[in-house]
Amino acid sequence: MNIFNKNFPNIFIEKGRLYVKTDFSNSLFDERIVRDGNNLFREWDPKRSKLAAALMNQISQIGFKEDSTVLYLGASHGYTPSFVSDIVAKGFVFAVEIAPIVARDLVIVCEERRNMIPILASANHPKDYETVVSKVDIVYQDISQKNQVEIFLKNCDTYLKQGGFGLLALKARSIDVTKQPRDLYKEVKSALEKMITVVDFRELQPFEKDHGFFIVKKR
Repeated sequence: MNIFNKNFPNIFIEKGRLYVKTDFSNSLFDERIVRDGNNLFREWDPKRSKLAAALMNQISQIGFKEDSTVLYLGASHGYTPSFVSDIVAKGFVFAVEIAPIVARDLVIVCEERRNMIPILASANHPKDYETVVSKVDIVYQDISQKNQVEIFLKNCDTYLKQGGFGLLALKARSIDVTKQPRDLYKEVKSALEKMITVVDFRELQPFEKDHGFFIVKKR
């Protein structure tokens, strides 16, 4: 396995395929598990994960360290959060999901891992989980709501440490179907820059249509 980027812990690439080093030999999402010597690696599909798509589109920074604490908003069934759990193997992931049925699958993923906890709550109300979530190094959001930028900024303001990184997977059509995604990306960048520093941005084609990915850093 070849290291993907020295700034991206536990992420590797082999023959154009993305992998994450893991301590788990069982597959929860039918992903391929590859052994290289004494190490195990899970194949990470960029068509199933906005973060993987951003990496394949050469995002310059993601802010993760192996011991990072992450607040993951919109954890869904747990696919991408499980890879985040592997990346921050010495850190911790607070995985927030609002849909009870979906959260059942997330609970199963968290039960398999020592560094993940599921939280059934609305990311639109960050104070609702303040008794559970600590200050974090990373806020990651993947939510299909019209006010997704507002939700992201509220959580960054509440939980992100000074100098911490925020990762926003933006669904353009969920905000405004009448606008061209690239025009919307410019508007969102301007809105973000009023409160936080934008570090990088990538569109996610060909893996995701009408999706953009912002990396920000708290001042």
